[in-house]
Amino acid sequence: MVCVSVEISEGIFTRLVRILAKLSSGRNYVGQLTRDFGMSGPLLHMHLKRLEAAGLVSNRMEVSDDGKAMNYYELRPLDLRLTPELIAGAVPTLALERGAVML
Repeated sequence: MVCVSVEISEGIFTRLVRILAKLSSGRNYVGQLTRDFGMSGPLLHMHLKRLEAAGLVSNRMEVSDDGKAMNYYELRPLDLRLTPELIAGAVPTLALERGAVML
């Protein structure tokens, strides 16, 4: 099992989760994702590379019927196992605000 821990801002975390949510309905190509999210190609590419490095998404270059190269991203299958020890270890890292856990 690989465990990756990095600190990211709440805004970046939100964008990454939104990208994962979008890809949960099926693979999509970068151009369409940039339009869907209203962000620049380089910014989206940076987020996708982070998700790929974490093993959450994979990409594949394909050629469309009209000869254009299209870079598709999709979610990778996840095997997520929560154990009491894992949950207990994560609790100290959670930020508390007004008595509520902020994820």
